[in-house]
Amino acid sequence: MRLVDLTTKPWQLMLPGENEASLNKMVYLPGTLDEFGVGHEDRLDNSCHPDETTAQSFDDDVIATRFTRKHTYEGPAYFEQEITIAPAEKCRTFFEIERARCVRVYLDGEEISSYEEQTISTPHVFELTGHEGIHRLRVESDNSYPGLPHDAIVYSSAATDETQTNWNGLLGYIRLREESKSFLSQVRVYPKDGGKLCAEIDLDTYDEPFEGVLILKSSALAQDYEQKIRVTTSNSRKTIVAEDLLISSSAANWDEYDGKLYELTAALYKNDLQSSESEKADEKTVSFGIRTFGDDGYGHLSLNGRRIFLRSEANCAEFPETGYIPMEKEAWKNILQTYKDYGINMVRFHSHCPPEAAFFAADEMGILMQPELSHWDPKHAFEFDESFSYYQKELRQIIKALANHPSFVMLTFGNELHCGALGTSRMHKMLQDAKKQDPTRLYANASNAHYGNEGCDEESDFYASQSFYNYRIRGTLAGNPETPEEAAKVDAYEKANGKLAKVNIKGYINNQYPNAKTNFDETLRKIREQYKKPVFSFEVGQFEVLPDFDELAHFKGISDPANYRRIQRMVREKGLEPVWKKYVEATGELSRLCYREEIEAAMRTKDLSGISLLGLQDFPGQGTALVGMLDSHLEPKPFDFAKPENFRAFFKEQLVLVGIEKYTYEEGETFCADVQVANYGKIDCAGDLEWTLWAYMPNEELNNVRKVALKSGHMSAVSCPKGTLSKAGTLKIELNNKITAPVRCDLTVKIADAVNSYPIWIYKNEMPKCPESVYETTKLDLQAKKVLDNGGIVYYSPKSEESSFHNSIRAQFSTDFWSVGTFGRQEGAMGQLIQKDHPLFKEFPTESHTNWQWWPMANQRAVILPDAVKQPFDAIITEMDSYAFLRPMAQLFECRVGNGKLLYSTLGLQDLQQYPEGKALLRSIYKYLDSEAFAPKQSIEWETLVSI
Repeated sequence: MRLVDLTTKPWQLMLPGENEASLNKMVYLPGTLDEFGVGHEDRLDNSCHPDETTAQSFDDDVIATRFTRKHTYEGPAYFEQEITIAPAEKCRTFFEIERARCVRVYLDGEEISSYEEQTISTPHVFELTGHEGIHRLRVESDNSYPGLPHDAIVYSSAATDETQTNWNGLLGYIRLREESKSFLSQVRVYPKDGGKLCAEIDLDTYDEPFEGVLILKSSALAQDYEQKIRVTTSNSRKTIVAEDLLISSSAANWDEYDGKLYELTAALYKNDLQSSESEKADEKTVSFGIRTFGDDGYGHLSLNGRRIFLRSEANCAEFPETGYIPMEKEAWKNILQTYKDYGINMVRFHSHCPPEAAFFAADEMGILMQPELSHWDPKHAFEFDESFSYYQKELRQIIKALANHPSFVMLTFGNELHCGALGTSRMHKMLQDAKKQDPTRLYANASNAHYGNEGCDEESDFYASQSFYNYRIRGTLAGNPETPEEAAKVDAYEKANGKLAKVNIKGYINNQYPNAKTNFDETLRKIREQYKKPVFSFEVGQFEVLPDFDELAHFKGISDPANYRRIQRMVREKGLEPVWKKYVEATGELSRLCYREEIEAAMRTKDLSGISLLGLQDFPGQGTALVGMLDSHLEPKPFDFAKPENFRAFFKEQLVLVGIEKYTYEEGETFCADVQVANYGKIDCAGDLEWTLWAYMPNEELNNVRKVALKSGHMSAVSCPKGTLSKAGTLKIELNNKITAPVRCDLTVKIADAVNSYPIWIYKNEMPKCPESVYETTKLDLQAKKVLDNGGIVYYSPKSEESSFHNSIRAQFSTDFWSVGTFGRQEGAMGQLIQKDHPLFKEFPTESHTNWQWWPMANQRAVILPDAVKQPFDAIITEMDSYAFLRPMAQLFECRVGNGKLLYSTLGLQDLQQYPEGKALLRSIYKYLDSEAFAPKQSIEWETLVSI
């Protein structure tokens, strides 16, 4: 084989016009029209999400919902270059493009047929044999996808402008490949059960029959393999199958984080080896790994016979500098190393398939990979013939092209596909075909098919979804109506008022008092009544983080982050720039806290095979969904919350899980919790169970806190086998009178190398009592004004409901779900920014961000401050808002009103006294109001106050 690189010389780029050459420009490939500065001004032609009716685009002078392409173009583009083709009697010649859109190839105006089935996810190959000499090669690249399912492709991550962009160009290798007349076009190696391999070798003959011998050699094999071959017809393509190749006893398995690879060389000889006329016709060497992957027979995923737990991330092809996915192995090694640093062991490629370079990198690093077809159709998947025909080809070609990669373990037919009976029957046909073609992988009809509303598909090898009918497999979902009654109420409101009703995030994280025991066992029990195969959760997380504008300096390429600049401009106009970093950090800490709960709930679920996040990386489209620890450039955000080690602490193969009933206690209570270990590593977790209750005690002399071990203990000889969720013991800790003041503690539990730590808060068991010097009221009435006019103190704390605060929103514990731009019914609350060192919190330890002890209060209302209140307003508790609105909001603030002092609360603490934290906060407030420390610096007029 000889390769001729066609990227060293320039290509002539042309666009169609009146003279078929409205543009005539010389460019160097690989590259895209975006990179060449060719195209027109970007515009918001397509909706950002194919099935979200509440998505908002925001009226503005820029595209506010995604990055703006500096140049965009949809349609055919022509690339021309002069090439030289070798004589047919010397060799066969192929023209190859590693990645492109729809491609047609012409030599001197004559169209050349494709050698392989063409798809946008696999290389394009054309045979030029027989066209000896110098020719004008024209490549037509068309990203309008004529004859293909256009909408399903451009909604997918393979071509959406929300992430990768619908680029037009030629990427990766662009070359001529010269082969012998009879050559080995592909060698595929498949590991089998029982310590054996199967090899498939494609032989392509030309011009004459072929007779000879095939030899297979590999250090992984117990012995070489030899087979005689006879092809009686010319111009034939034949697959030779070498079954049951015995693996050497010394060969090692490819495994998670252990990329052990071997090479297999296939040598093709003409005539018999013993003949004097024997000569080597061709030779091909491929790398492969030895591994088994599948269902262990009990509904769990298994790798090399060991149960595993998928810790997956959804890659949506966000590469803002180029607008397309990297084509080089080293780039992918960097990407996968970043994922690995955060604990990821599998990558799901959301409605796209990366180039082979990604799989070569994953092979070497021991990362599992789940590509998908370039398909997102939430209505009529596979129901149109052009769709069914195309995706059958794409499925065949992906499976064939990636056959030798042990990292390639699973595949689905697209994202959130919906269809009727015809589409379902066609899905089943494709599943049967895929399993027949390559049974060493697992296949499913879709990721989150029908949003889980139609349950599991029996033909699929696994079920990845957000729910099973009405039973959830994750802790949060978009705030959309879930029952017919709720939908009818929302619909009636929206018709009557001409605006969206507000429906906050669904799920237990916001709607169930916090604990560390919640799991999805009930959902899995329901699933097991119908479906016995592996199950894992889909697109878990989606907790939004406010944007860090330092990333703006990193944009050098084809994307214009106008949506980020729009938010930055709003921040400046609102006067928030001086405190904005605090906003980012507070939302990031809360986001990571919620991700942790989602992950641990999944790992507490005995029958679950994994969790797939969305996501570690910011998603720049769909309303600007900045949900990541990593920015859109896949770089960790410059805050503690985004450090890889802080995320990996709870996202790893061995994790201690303490089943905490609640996070807040009063002195004298007994803390009881079962300890489990989710052990999906390669060895048993065995050793003493050691625990320590650490307290952060205030040191007023040094104005800091010191970490003190309040209590500790251990249990001997605990063993938790690999591949299991095992009970390790039960903790019982008396929270006695060693505690002289409310305190934040960390409970750390360790078994061998498995460790985890949980926050708990311990408060004094004492009822709050309002001081006689304070007038507590639920109304800003004449008596309240009189107290203020006379220089008194007013504590305004009505019920936390809309009737009390007309200009307010219902807040929630977590940050937004995904983005308000996509899911427009949510209120927009992004969590609390708390003045942690404020004297009001002297007896209520807190961080500057929302944590579990704030759960009852965080779910109350937040007032929107009127324009008359000067911004930025220094609230004790600011309720941060979505960057779609950036309304000034607060839950607790103090001010001077006339001659008096007022503390304004929307927290409704009088209705939260059943919670230790509710009692403790109110007690701390009362003591603050009765102290000299209560000295508000800001003033608000009475008329402004009552208008809130």
